[in-house]
Amino acid sequence: MATVLFSVMIVLLLLGFPMMIPLLVGASVGFVTLFGGLGQMETMVQQMVAGIRPASLIAVPMFIFAADIMTRGQSAGRLIDMVMAFVGHVRGGLAVSTAAACTMFGAVSGSTQATVVAVGSPLRPRMLKAGYNDSFVLALIINSADIAFLIPPSIGMIIYGVVSGTSIAELFIAGIGPGLLILVLFSIYSMIYARRHDVPTEPKSSWAERGRAVQGALWPLGFPAIIIGGIYGGIFSPTEAAAACVLYALILEVIVFRSLSIKGVYETAKSTGLITAVVFILVAAGAAFSWVISFAQIPQAILSGIGISEMGPIAVLFVISIAFFIGCMFVDPIVVILILVPIFAPVVQSTGLDPVLVGTIITLQVAIGSATPPFGCDIFTAIAVFKRPYLEVIRGTPPFIIILLGVAVALIYFPQIALFLRDLAFPR
Repeated sequence: MATVLFSVMIVLLLLGFPMMIPLLVGASVGFVTLFGGLGQMETMVQQMVAGIRPASLIAVPMFIFAADIMTRGQSAGRLIDMVMAFVGHVRGGLAVSTAAACTMFGAVSGSTQATVVAVGSPLRPRMLKAGYNDSFVLALIINSADIAFLIPPSIGMIIYGVVSGTSIAELFIAGIGPGLLILVLFSIYSMIYARRHDVPTEPKSSWAERGRAVQGALWPLGFPAIIIGGIYGGIFSPTEAAAACVLYALILEVIVFRSLSIKGVYETAKSTGLITAVVFILVAAGAAFSWVISFAQIPQAILSGIGISEMGPIAVLFVISIAFFIGCMFVDPIVVILILVPIFAPVVQSTGLDPVLVGTIITLQVAIGSATPPFGCDIFTAIAVFKRPYLEVIRGTPPFIIILLGVAVALIYFPQIALFLRDLAFPR
């Protein structure tokens, strides 16, 4: 049965159907095969509804909406200006500023693709003018956007938390350590690249200019304060923090900055509605498909086939990492989480692995795969936004992917990179 299901899905993908169609067809074929006809299709509908019923999923459209408002307004630009004022003058400072801006915008959006657009659009022309090679610039942007998948709020972590039943608040804080480590390593590599290629430095900002930049960014910096401070201060749940972010974004861009009209808010809401519809269809279809493969005991067959039940915790984490990394090279990250998390859930439980650590590693691998050839989704976002050919976009990615994979390996051997802050915030 597993062969039939995955063959049908692969054929439909190769024929060019969007991912929701192979998932729905795969689930339907599974139900027909299991129950000998269409008589139990109402069970499939019930599973789809159950997949989008968890209240935690309400946070997804809200964070998307808040990110969209900020992208269309001034918040993203003000954050970029602040970072540039402090590090733009050092060798490689413009590249470091780009990575830092991606991290800061990720801390208010949770979306890698939104980060590519919001940060890449204004900074790529400046980097090209400063003398950076376009392949390096594109690779830096799409890989630095991966940090948005780790720094809270992370849409990937929300989906993982819903599917696995893991605390989303604990996942959020566990992503901060790996995200900051990646930022540091990307910054070091960028400075080395700038020295090797003799990239000129930017003019140094005066303290008065830095003060004005900080003052301009104070309002946007309220977003991470609301999310992190609100959740870990016991004021908000993650879902309530998402709602607070939407309200804050509207107040900021419509009333304070006056960068968005009521018509602009309507257009933004409509765009968010379309994105949310796609996400929730994927989640619903993935829930039905996961139920089919679980009912047919396909995960047990796959895992026993590779002998994972005899492996130790570290080996299990490597297998999980490889599976998610390869999966996201070809398929949308949300779909990979929906399909693979239920497959690995039994072995994670049996080996006693910390589900928060597993979720952080999975989120990192999903982020890496999103920017990895041949079909990483961030690559095609960059192609669409910057109008550059595929080969040029991926040419500069190998050093960044090596850094990201190095962090993934470090997480497996040194889990406190992720769990240190979690244990401080949620003592056992």
